[in-house]
Amino acid sequence: MSIKIEKTQNNNELKLEFTIDAKKFDEGMKKVYAKSAKYFNIPGFRKGKAPMAMVEKQYGKEIFYEDTFNEVVPEEYERELKENNIEAVSKPDIEIKQIGKGQDLIFTAIVQTKPEVKLGKYKGIQLKKIEYNVTDKDIEHELGHMADRNARLISVEDRPVENGDITVIDFEGFADGKPFEGGKAENHELTIGSNTFIPGFEEQIIGMKLGEEKDINVKFPEEYFSEELKGKDATFKVKLHEIKKKELPELNDDFAKDTSEFNTIDELKNSIKEKLETENANKAKYETEDAAIKAVTEAVEVEIPSGMIETEVDNMVKDIETRLSYQGMKLEQYLQMIGKTMEDFKKEYEEQAKTSVKTRLTLEAIIKEENIEPSQEDVTKKIKEMAEIYGKKEEELKENEQFVNYVKDSLKNEAVVKFIIDNAKIK
Repeated sequence: MSIKIEKTQNNNELKLEFTIDAKKFDEGMKKVYAKSAKYFNIPGFRKGKAPMAMVEKQYGKEIFYEDTFNEVVPEEYERELKENNIEAVSKPDIEIKQIGKGQDLIFTAIVQTKPEVKLGKYKGIQLKKIEYNVTDKDIEHELGHMADRNARLISVEDRPVENGDITVIDFEGFADGKPFEGGKAENHELTIGSNTFIPGFEEQIIGMKLGEEKDINVKFPEEYFSEELKGKDATFKVKLHEIKKKELPELNDDFAKDTSEFNTIDELKNSIKEKLETENANKAKYETEDAAIKAVTEAVEVEIPSGMIETEVDNMVKDIETRLSYQGMKLEQYLQMIGKTMEDFKKEYEEQAKTSVKTRLTLEAIIKEENIEPSQEDVTKKIKEMAEIYGKKEEELKENEQFVNYVKDSLKNEAVVKFIIDNAKIK
């Protein structure tokens, strides 16, 4: 195989001309024929037993060309890119110049390549010191959550519903005088003030008495997920069965003993303080890192190829698609629900993708400039940690080249961010 390389008029773009010799192409055709022979039914031959020449005569000599191209080209293409140190960042735009049995395969591929990054200031950048202190109010707030989780529910019979009560109701909804799907339930538990129902519904429950029946009139939001109901007036027939309220426990030593491993409320408060301090330190660390990365990225000059942005957008969409699948929803259903086309949806993520790509290119450039490399000891330690997390054998992960490279890249990124912060001026 041979390759000719030339630059196009566009920055970060190459035109590659590949030539694969006829012998290799013909061998590829034979492999394709062997894989697909069983699908051909030629008169006078048992299915799948017709010679290659007869199949070509019956269906045309081009029958195997496309599959042979896909059989022969990918491995050769990747090998030539690697040998010529070409970092392609887009799918190749391929044009076949010559293809046929007994002929050299000749095709061109136009690809976008990784851009040159012109670094700005990344040492001695100005950063504001980020710090979060734990206050008594923060501790009381956390204790309040604990008390709420350990509250008793008490039935209320001597008064109507108040805000914050937990009610048990039957309801049935009607729009245009007809019941609608999903609008009916019995013995439904609803906390008043939780805002889990249509706006205006919960407020009208307030004041109802046990056993009372009432018509509640509401309007569905314009952004409601159901096309049939968005913006429509609706009436719900509601019957109140129960009123319950939470009785919070007293925050004392007994509470600490019942809800934690501590014997006194003061020990519990100190534990909460330590936990919040750790959370605040992590939050400050994250925000400092984010500010540092933004500062060095903004100082960079780089022309990002469209292919890199398209790939990043595609990866973002795939991630969303995966998360939706965990909720039992397909991306097509989600797009229909929010009233957007795939093209519109992808366009929304272009700026985010551009920022993400620019950040990655910036960090890679600093890593290269400062020759940042993780030690073998750090790599081994990280692999050991991840083996324990994923329940894998350490040796098995070490033998996985792709995984080891992922670990190395992760450590490089951690190290370069630390390098930027360690060399920053923090006020």
